[in-house]
Amino acid sequence: MMDELRQTFRQHFGTAPEIYVRAPGRVNLIGEHTDYNDGFVFPIAIDRQIEIMATRRSDRKVVIFSPDFDATESFMLDDIRHVDDSWCNYPKGVAYFLQKGGHELTGGNAVITGNIPLGAGLSSSAAVEVASALMFTTLADVVMDKSSLALLCQRAENQFVGVHCGIMDQFISLMGKKDHALLLDCRSLEYDRVPIPMEDMRVVVCNTRVKRKLTGSEYNERRAECERGVEMLKEWLPDIHALRDVDSQQFKKYEAELPPLTQKRCRYVIDENERVLASVAALRARDYERFGELMFASHRGLRDDYEVSCLELDLMVEIASGVDGVLGARMTGAGFGGCTVNLVRESSVSAIEAEIQKRYPQETGIQPEVYICQIADGASVSST
Repeated sequence: MMDELRQTFRQHFGTAPEIYVRAPGRVNLIGEHTDYNDGFVFPIAIDRQIEIMATRRSDRKVVIFSPDFDATESFMLDDIRHVDDSWCNYPKGVAYFLQKGGHELTGGNAVITGNIPLGAGLSSSAAVEVASALMFTTLADVVMDKSSLALLCQRAENQFVGVHCGIMDQFISLMGKKDHALLLDCRSLEYDRVPIPMEDMRVVVCNTRVKRKLTGSEYNERRAECERGVEMLKEWLPDIHALRDVDSQQFKKYEAELPPLTQKRCRYVIDENERVLASVAALRARDYERFGELMFASHRGLRDDYEVSCLELDLMVEIASGVDGVLGARMTGAGFGGCTVNLVRESSVSAIEAEIQKRYPQETGIQPEVYICQIADGASVSST
């Protein structure tokens, strides 16, 4: 793949690239929509990634060619503007906030490609941001720690692209470790890498191929509803700052005082935070059945209380639940389409793949995609 990318760069720009950057996508095993509530998440980096080859320019122009879109975008570092529905908003936003933070950038030529399915909930956008950030900082000899870089990429997506995401996607793309999941406290950014015994288990991702668009969607509405719940709960719990600060026992005391919709949204987030911590404890104890039960419970909460699932996601989980050796299944990502994540015993991988490929198209008319994922290291940059 690197040789092909290098050849594409030479053909497009007529010179050799200086640097190679890769940034992985992610699957969140459990802990959905908790990150922007200052809560806990438990993602893995996967072996699907965004790749960039780039070289410096002597001027302030950035030229980026995407063979995947067969399109070239360019902009001046001194005049960065948002363009509706442009894939280039992600690198633009990163460059904008790097400069706003006082870092002097240099122009560059780049080729960007990837094998993360777009709109599938596997964080292609965060991987583009992280890869772009490493490209810009490396070309300009800017040194930043990974936590700061993740926060900057999140800011680019929040304030330039317009999606009010939490920190999880950018953080795991930078901090992932092979054969480990990452327990992340989204408030403090403290994290702990937890090993997953990949000799016994596989992470199987099933793509509904129902795409969703986050900008201006119900994702931002869910975040606003959570913030509304916090403001209302402060009447009885004045010291709270986010739903992270409320446990399920406290919530039961006051939930009847909230409007029904707000009750449902808050209940899901509070329960999900507790499920994340319980699932990590189960994994450490090698209690994989318990971990799987918590995954199924997470999906029910996303379906019934947070209402971000869809018929196709629910069908994927239902099919998986009937296959021996599938310990847990749930939607992953923001919802309204995208993928499910399944924790599967190695001996049952072929069975779940066969059942999904058989039943899902029969009932939806859509041909699914199934990915057997390896847990990968986080983003890296090297010379070419």
